[in-house]
Amino acid sequence: MALNDKPTSFDIAALAGVSQPTVSRALRGDPTVSEATRLRIEAIARQLNYKVDKNASNLRRGQSNTLALLFFEDPTPDDSLINPFFLAMLGSITRTCALRGYDLLISFQQLSDDWHVDYEDSRKADGLILLGYGDYEQYRARLDLLVAQNTHFVRWGSITPSLGKSAVDVATVGCDNVLGGLLAGRHLLDRGARRIAFLGEASSRYPEFADRYHGLGDALREHGLTLDPILQVDAITTEASGHDATKTLLERTRDFDAIFAASDLIAIGAMRALAEAGCDVPGDVTIVGFDDLPAAQLAHPPLTTVAQDYRLAGECLVDTLLARIRGKTTATAILPPRLVVRASSGIRIHGD
Repeated sequence: MALNDKPTSFDIAALAGVSQPTVSRALRGDPTVSEATRLRIEAIARQLNYKVDKNASNLRRGQSNTLALLFFEDPTPDDSLINPFFLAMLGSITRTCALRGYDLLISFQQLSDDWHVDYEDSRKADGLILLGYGDYEQYRARLDLLVAQNTHFVRWGSITPSLGKSAVDVATVGCDNVLGGLLAGRHLLDRGARRIAFLGEASSRYPEFADRYHGLGDALREHGLTLDPILQVDAITTEASGHDATKTLLERTRDFDAIFAASDLIAIGAMRALAEAGCDVPGDVTIVGFDDLPAAQLAHPPLTTVAQDYRLAGECLVDTLLARIRGKTTATAILPPRLVVRASSGIRIHGD
């Protein structure tokens, strides 16, 4: 090699005593190359100041080294159309992609468009991460289509059998929502509540909310109580919906002493409606939400909630997708929630 020539993979191969394809596989982390050989090749590459041409390597492998993060649009009071919980998860996904050597492409999912064609099929991305509560019945057919087309993707969502016949082919990362509902119900019951209302659509359209409702039912049954349909009011994940659902609940009955809201935003809207109706929180009604958004700490009173681990969720989504891209079988990742107790469920803040 001449002094001014750039080193090549063939130069490394000659010095390492291996073939050029072995050098290429070693430098891209291919597990078929032994660790000892890989370390020797990497050491020689550093000595020669060899830089891998990422774009050329990706073209040869037919990969973009990019993942696409696709949001379902959620109704929000601002123009973001992104549920705040997923904004919190976004930071973890971005960091994990960077650590794994991948770029991240972010876009919205338009249910009226063939959005999958614009990404993996056109090689803009090697795989898709799907985020957003949305109405599951609206996008279920799209998941079936992705499975039929062998698209690499992972979704955040419900882990129940309601996914249907293609469930085994759908890589899913999700919270144990039934356990979350159980934790919320047990806590409210321990605080003395016996008539617990649930705000959130508990149907196949919103399976995560349905799981939380079922968890509440499990907690009630532990105390010899049952769910009362009168105390369940449909709501989606907005403050306005929580406010309206609480007004509907108050019009139906005032015979309730606690509310378990399917999300923090619903809970915050509920507290506003209760205040307007002259009900004190937690004096008259105790409340628990779900998600542990930053806004939960700032609510008045601060909101007791079931926290989802959005940092771990982001890591699991990226790593599960990368495993699928590499042809590995992945198990459903079920992340445990935890209860975060604050003043809305009757726990006094220091100084009150």
